[in-house]
Amino acid sequence: NHKYVYAHQPRPLQAVARVDKTDEEWRQMLSPDAYRVLREEGTEPPNTSPLNDVKEDGVFRCAGCRSPLFVTSTKFDSGTGWPSFYAPIDGDAVELDVDYKLVMP
Repeated sequence: NHKYVYAHQPRPLQAVARVDKTDEEWRQMLSPDAYRVLREEGTEPPNTSPLNDVKEDGVFRCAGCRSPLFVTSTKFDSGTGWPSFYAPIDGDAVELDVDYKLVMP
């Protein structure tokens, strides 16, 4: 449910403490699609997220812990079909990883 990952909110923004839950607790809390994306490195089909069209000022938050991750001013159209950002609010809150699941270099 995308309404939980985007919110209009003025700064200051504070990260949420690390959330430790069992797989069963995550499954109860998240929709099946959100669980697959957040816990199993899944993805939604390109160009299907209503978050692609968000342009007004606001904050994109983690659907699992509600930590603020990105502000709209750092969002750009990457042409991939998924919301893209060039900078997180807090670099420690986002882990970057190279993903070759769809394309090999």
